[in-house]
Amino acid sequence: MRKPSSPPPASTAPADDEPPCQPGWRNLFGHCVARKPRSDGEQSRERLLRSAIRLFAEQGYARTSTRELAQAAGANAAAISYYFGDKAGLYRAAFAEQSSDPLGNIALFDQPHFTLRQTLQGFYAQMLAPMQQGERARDVMRLWCREMLEPTGLWAREIEQNIRPEHEAFARVLARHLGADADSDDMHRLAFSIASLALQHMVGAEVVHVLRPQLMATPQAADTWLSRMVDYGLAMAEVERTRLHPVTPFQPSIPQKDQHEEV
Repeated sequence: MRKPSSPPPASTAPADDEPPCQPGWRNLFGHCVARKPRSDGEQSRERLLRSAIRLFAEQGYARTSTRELAQAAGANAAAISYYFGDKAGLYRAAFAEQSSDPLGNIALFDQPHFTLRQTLQGFYAQMLAPMQQGERARDVMRLWCREMLEPTGLWAREIEQNIRPEHEAFARVLARHLGADADSDDMHRLAFSIASLALQHMVGAEVVHVLRPQLMATPQAADTWLSRMVDYGLAMAEVERTRLHPVTPFQPSIPQKDQHEEV
């Protein structure tokens, strides 16, 4: 693992000496993400990719034509062949926009010297990182949902190549911290539950914007969400630790009365 249109609070308006934020440059929290100038070729490829993410998310792969993709990007159909090979190649590039190397993600939370808190900080940081990468991360998440509903095979590959190794690594790390069997259903259940805190935030960001926009309206919002998720994840892990290793309450011994003791 997003970005519904964010309200323009006064704190996010550009100062007089700042250039206006370009379309697609705002992250989930409404803040402008600076980007380096691109060459003409890079800009053409970027426009195609941006249009593809939006159109494929809205219409699906089968109902989106190469002509429509090119027109939306202000390019010609030959540009799709030049940069991506064909429509399928453009779709793969759009789908992979938020994919990252699982080994790099795992390294952020699986370190032998990490405390459980540090493990959760790294885990949530890599899950929430796409939220900082511009408005189109929302459309990428919609594209992923579209792929789940109308599969082309990319979602199944994403699960096997990226999601599975990260999930299994996270379950092993939790087991190490809690002194449990790494392959137990309990550890996998806990790993899914802890991850769901970030997944709900990624998938349900638009709901948050509508119901409680101030939760995502300040420069500190991302850090606050990350900090709270770590606390909530720790609480879930501690519940599982207690279940796995229950502590028997201390029972003070009560001296027995001598049967010959006078009443």
